[in-house]
Amino acid sequence: MTQGDWEQSVPEEIRCDVLWKIAAYRFSLFLGELAESDAGKILRLRRAYKVADQLQRSSGDISAAIAEGYSRTGGADRARFFEYALGSAREARDWYYKNRETLGKTVFEHRLKLSTQIIKLLITMIRQQRGPEGRRPK
Repeated sequence: MTQGDWEQSVPEEIRCDVLWKIAAYRFSLFLGELAESDAGKILRLRRAYKVADQLQRSSGDISAAIAEGYSRTGGADRARFFEYALGSAREARDWYYKNRETLGKTVFEHRLKLSTQIIKLLITMIRQQRGPEGRRPK
């Protein structure tokens, strides 16, 4: 499934929310969906419940943390949730790397690029929320 096809399948109630305009949210929601089927493949081939569970959890947590953070009013509060999303994105990328042989080269490379794109977007979003100096408040 391509991201464009997937986006058309997302309910209008989600696509009409202002949150949908955030690229990191859309990409991470898509990654979360992909992780569902990827985890199923890991379970079938490796019978590794904990690995599949971690992949699903970390991938699913990215968009959830972005959604929660975007709903906060203060920049520092938003940045904190975007940092949670960043941690989950890096964790998901790590789990994908560890399962690259099980998932195959094409799937792994796609997930690697998608997760790295999400990470880059989140780093930018965190810096924007932290202000010009990019620091945490004292």
